[in-house]
Amino acid sequence: MKAKVRETSSLREGFTTGSAACAAALAALEYLLTGQKPQNVSVPLPPIGQNGPRAWLAIRIASVNPKPGKPEAPSCTTACVIKDAGDDPDVTHQAEIWATLTLYPRRKNGSIRIRGAKGVGRVTLPGLPLPVGAWAINPVPRQQIRFALKWRWQELAKTDPCAMTVVISVPDGERLAPKTFNPRLGILGGLSILGTQGTVKAFSHAAFAATIAESVSVARALHLPALYFATGRRSEELLRQHFPKAPLQAFIQAADFVAYALLKARCAGFETIVWGCFFGKLVKMAQSHGQTHARRHLLDFASLAHSCAEAGPAVCQAITKATTAREVLELLLATPKGPKLIAQLTQKASEVASHFARRPVQVFLFHLDGRLLAVFPGTA
Repeated sequence: MKAKVRETSSLREGFTTGSAACAAALAALEYLLTGQKPQNVSVPLPPIGQNGPRAWLAIRIASVNPKPGKPEAPSCTTACVIKDAGDDPDVTHQAEIWATLTLYPRRKNGSIRIRGAKGVGRVTLPGLPLPVGAWAINPVPRQQIRFALKWRWQELAKTDPCAMTVVISVPDGERLAPKTFNPRLGILGGLSILGTQGTVKAFSHAAFAATIAESVSVARALHLPALYFATGRRSEELLRQHFPKAPLQAFIQAADFVAYALLKARCAGFETIVWGCFFGKLVKMAQSHGQTHARRHLLDFASLAHSCAEAGPAVCQAITKATTAREVLELLLATPKGPKLIAQLTQKASEVASHFARRPVQVFLFHLDGRLLAVFPGTA
């Protein structure tokens, strides 16, 4: 099979931990079947349908090392791939992903068993696409590995099926895991082997949306009574100060995904939803934007000035000339009617969020210095 040519962009793409694990497993199989240590292998990129994968991607192999096998399975090799996240600021960038492949020639059922080892986490909470107790190797990478090994076995061996075991490990995984969302999702002891597309796009919205969906699913499976969305780490910290008894899994960093996060919360059946943010994101919500990233929607200063007409012509003119939301906020805080106007904007943001969620959403507005500026509905 020949790889389809994929489009490139100004930001360099990388590949997922799932693709890295698949490449390492393929390299190990290649050595066992040919006696040659490959410098590169081509891995199938999901989704993988009846007509095969959507494309193939060449991945460089860092090392291949034969290992002594057991009498019942004398063929055993381990291979390593250095994870490349491209231009995405992924904590797994440059991590070593190892796969140890063992062949069982006497077992002709063609089964492929996949499990984790050092540095790969285990699932400890319900709600994820894997059962509690399973190694955190997601279903798509498992399919990717199985397809690749079966395809290569048939191409090179051309004999009866042979059972295989693949063991994935990440030597630095336990140290890196706390820097990911894994702990709050209940994945403990290491990293996840994941990836729904096989490749990593820089600052991928799809990857972040998937994390939001998984977080909501875990919260629902834990039967939590409420969800507390925040736009980032700092706003989450401030929100948690107001709800100290809520468990960590109830808090979800939704970034710019307002409509998407609230839709997921509604579909999961949550009736109590809270949103915490700073002024810039709040204004975009009040202006009815379901996605608040600057690439999608710039802050409309003219519309904001119109909303603040009560502050007087001088303040409105200053707002239209402003370049940042923070500048506008300080202008409002310095005027007598500013707090009232900020409260009105918070109410409008709450109404827009409630429209997306189809149920009331309580919005908390924080200052960058940590102060609570407004909350609607209700009081702090």
